[in-house]
Amino acid sequence: MTIADHRRDRRRFLRLLAAAGLTILTGCRPRPTPTTAPTLPATFTPTPSPRPSPTPTPPPVTPTPTAAPSPTPAPPTPTATPFPPGPPSKLGVFIARYEPSLFALLRTGNVAVVKTLEYDPNFVAEIKAISPQTLVIARYTPLPTPDLAAFDPLAAARQFVETLLPIATEPRRLAAIDAWEAYNEPVPTDAGQMAALAAFEAERTRLLAAAGIRSCVGNFGTGQPALELWPAFFPALAAVREHGGFLGLHEYSAPYLWFGSGRHQLDPSADEGDTGWLTLRYRKVYRQHLQPAGLAVPLVITELGIDGGVTPRPGPPGLGWRDFADFWQAEGRVSTTAAGFYIEQLAWYDAELQKDDYVRGAAIYALAAFAGWASFELLGPAATILEQYLAVHPPR
Repeated sequence: MTIADHRRDRRRFLRLLAAAGLTILTGCRPRPTPTTAPTLPATFTPTPSPRPSPTPTPPPVTPTPTAAPSPTPAPPTPTATPFPPGPPSKLGVFIARYEPSLFALLRTGNVAVVKTLEYDPNFVAEIKAISPQTLVIARYTPLPTPDLAAFDPLAAARQFVETLLPIATEPRRLAAIDAWEAYNEPVPTDAGQMAALAAFEAERTRLLAAAGIRSCVGNFGTGQPALELWPAFFPALAAVREHGGFLGLHEYSAPYLWFGSGRHQLDPSADEGDTGWLTLRYRKVYRQHLQPAGLAVPLVITELGIDGGVTPRPGPPGLGWRDFADFWQAEGRVSTTAAGFYIEQLAWYDAELQKDDYVRGAAIYALAAFAGWASFELLGPAATILEQYLAVHPPR
């Protein structure tokens, strides 16, 4: 048989096999039948199964992967116990920059005050659109601290008003911002400096009022000014009383918000009753000076919180509340989370504010702060807990 005859017969043979539905294995191994992968826990990483045998019979057996022992679950992170319903709240927040989580707090309908350094017209208009009853206090931030020892208060007031009026009279700002601050935390050291500051505040209050703008005067830092200096500030308070403004004060303490009040003193034998030298100091001011003079004007605590910068005090070094979390834990004061315990301290302060009708609100420093002040910020779990607190403690 020739090669040509052999090839011809082979082709005929292949055609016959094909007609019968058969094939010739030409050295190719059959593909194993795919098996369905088992459903495994998301945390389980299976060991790859051995490849099935290339022999078609008997069928390969896919071994069942042996699951690794389940890890012991970590203890759940404790959550703050929800606050029960309570009396109206006077708490609010300080905001140094745009932060959308503010709107979640505002939607509770229970934010008493927002102190803002961000006065973009759209931003402040949105605050009022969501929560019309929230008091909005703004501070004109580029204002340098004055030298009260060499100060022309009337000229300074006119210059301030000329600078602020184009900003404050923008229609959306005018409708949304209830009052404007001027100097932040001025420190008069004697009656003459206090009188000069009072003259500035009184004059700018009158000038702004002529344009339909209210003022928040003072804005003194924690523990400032000396109590005996308050009579020199009466002209500013008289202008506020006449034109519907506010007095602004800051109150901070550490390592707990109540340090310096009541029995919480460095001297264990001392007791300030229901007043304090840091927080609740405002009661000393009103009872000793403003109320007897008929000048108990509406008060806004325009900054409030934990600040380790107050001295002397007990506790470790630190700045904002986050720096004291480990200390609170070590002291056995935290039953759930440090954030929850901080809101508990603010709830204590809120309960005190509710006793004084002249207090309009207190702005916690800060929901959102500038760079470098992150230890003060409420962002995260603390803001969530505050939201729950506000939701069950409506404002007056």
